[in-house]
Amino acid sequence: MKRFSKNHTITHFDPQNNPAYYCDLEEKVTVEVHDCYGGQIDSEKIKRPDIDLSLMNLATGPIYVNQIESGNFLCVEILDIRFHPYGIMVTSPGLGPLGNHIKEPTTKLLPVSEGLVHLTENISFPIHPMIGVIGVAPLTDSIHCAIPGAHGGNMDTKDITIGSKVYFPTFHDGGLVAFGDMHAAMGDGELDGTGVEIAGEIDLQFHKKLSSQSISMPVVETSDHWLFISSAKSYHDAIQMGLEETVQHISSFNNLSFADAYRLLSATCDLKISQIVNQLLTIRIAVPKTVLPQLFYDEHV
Repeated sequence: MKRFSKNHTITHFDPQNNPAYYCDLEEKVTVEVHDCYGGQIDSEKIKRPDIDLSLMNLATGPIYVNQIESGNFLCVEILDIRFHPYGIMVTSPGLGPLGNHIKEPTTKLLPVSEGLVHLTENISFPIHPMIGVIGVAPLTDSIHCAIPGAHGGNMDTKDITIGSKVYFPTFHDGGLVAFGDMHAAMGDGELDGTGVEIAGEIDLQFHKKLSSQSISMPVVETSDHWLFISSAKSYHDAIQMGLEETVQHISSFNNLSFADAYRLLSATCDLKISQIVNQLLTIRIAVPKTVLPQLFYDEHV
């Protein structure tokens, strides 16, 4: 299995980035990733104001996937995630919605072992591996890895975990995909501005997919749901974009009028918050596969 080192990273998803690595469709690879601080915090003495924030969310890559062409859908299947022995959680004045309550920055290194994150001697909680930054090169812009969008990026969506598949519209040959900002655990919203930030490695496999409908945003597939992910400056705009796309697919697949597809959406689908702390907010619409059994298909079908 090829191993792609975290020695090659990007700070921006950018079509001008040269590929750092190459792999074939269906090839299994291991990608090493930094924590979101780029390895700058290795002691509780180091606080968030002490680090270079321009290095936040470094993403390993770009990876050029052979046989992926502009206009295809790139499917990233997450086979496994492995962690370093400790995660990081910081607080800092102004960080997160309640950051005004924080007067002095603090850092905690949290041991991760036997499937648990250890917050204190008496309080531990289960790990939930997830990838915060995952995306492809956007059409024209250069977008910092800390910002989410139609290309993916810093979506901070906890369903992007072992066993899930993430689908991207690709704007350039090879996709130029990159990965970073892994978490050992994070609740919806990433409410204090961080998850359990951690370095580690991801086992992946890339596939090429097609769709009979236009899809303008990343989609996550789990065992029982499709999740349409949209990001915008306001909740209203992010939700509006996600709902428009979702209703379109429910209507088309089930041969329903807009009104009936809208009814079915409201009766069966869920609105979930991915994160509220990045420059753009990210939401997802969860659609049961009983409502939308198929969204993508293989080229030969």
